[in-house]
Amino acid sequence: DVTRGRNHNPHMNLVLQTERLLLEPYTSADVDIAVELFADPDVRRFTGGAMSPDTIRNLMPVWTRRGGDGCLGVWCIKALDTREKLGSCALLPMPVDGDTNWDLVQPGLMPDAEIEIGYHLKPSAWGKGYATEACRRLVQFAFEESPLTEVAATHDKGNEASRNVLLKAGFLDLGTRRCYGDDNAPYLRITRAEWSAAR
Repeated sequence: DVTRGRNHNPHMNLVLQTERLLLEPYTSADVDIAVELFADPDVRRFTGGAMSPDTIRNLMPVWTRRGGDGCLGVWCIKALDTREKLGSCALLPMPVDGDTNWDLVQPGLMPDAEIEIGYHLKPSAWGKGYATEACRRLVQFAFEESPLTEVAATHDKGNEASRNVLLKAGFLDLGTRRCYGDDNAPYLRITRAEWSAAR
C-alpha cells in the first residue's frame, strides 16, 4: 500500500499556486489569520465554535507541524496578486473519535489513518470560489506529489456550502461513516484513479 511508510519525494514543492491563490505552509507568522478565522463564531459555526485568541496562539506550534515529509499539514491561503491572507486549508489524519490527532503528524511518516481535506475562509472571502480552487489544488498536490491514493472529507450536515465545494472539487458522496465521534457524519472521497480519469 503506497500510502504507508516514507514518502520518497524529499524535494516536493509545498508552495502551491492556482490562477488566483497562493498556498503556503503554515508558519508561526500566520497566527494573525488563525486568530481572525478561529476566533470568529461565523467561521467556526460548523466546526466547534469560536476559540479564544490565547488558545489559538498556544496551538500554533501544533498547527504548524508537518507530516509525511511535508505533504500533511496546514497551508495558508493567500490572494496571489495582493498576498492578502484569506484562510487556510489542510491535509490531516481524519479522526474516528474526538478531534484531529496531531500526534499522528510526524516528519517522515505517513500515519495509518485516512487523510482528509479541510478548509476555512474568512467571511470576506466567501462566495468567490476560493475554497473550491484551493481544494482542487490540494487534491492535485496530494496525487501528484505525495504517496496518497485517496483523500477523504466530511462536513457538518447543515453546511451545504462546504458540501458543494467538495462536489465541485471532484469528491464523490459515499453516504455516512463514523468520524469526529459522529456515527452518521457525511463521508466523501476522491481516489487518485478517479482524479486522473476526470482530468
